[in-house]
Amino acid sequence: MDLLLDLIATLSRWSRSHLYDISLAIMATLLVLFGPGINAWVQRSIGGLNFFLRTLLFVLLCAVGYGLAMIFLTPWLAQGLGHFNNYTLAPVLLLSFFLIGILADRN
Repeated sequence: MDLLLDLIATLSRWSRSHLYDISLAIMATLLVLFGPGINAWVQRSIGGLNFFLRTLLFVLLCAVGYGLAMIFLTPWLAQGLGHFNNYTLAPVLLLSFFLIGILADRN
């Protein structure tokens, strides 16, 4: 049992030093998974507008909206993950990536 706890603590300490990159990977994957659904909803919502306005809004969503989400939500996710201690961070990250994998498989 001590070997398992030591392994978890070691993985958590290593993960903590790469937390921003891990958060960026999680955010990018979530945007790839949920982006098409968001895009479809926006297209349905703005479908009755003028072609140029529709195109402008869609470009703003994709370029500015997703870009700002990556820039501003990634540090928040990293900060939130940083609150876990060394015995919970690695299992939470593994569970998160496992759940993201299940979501990706279903899509």
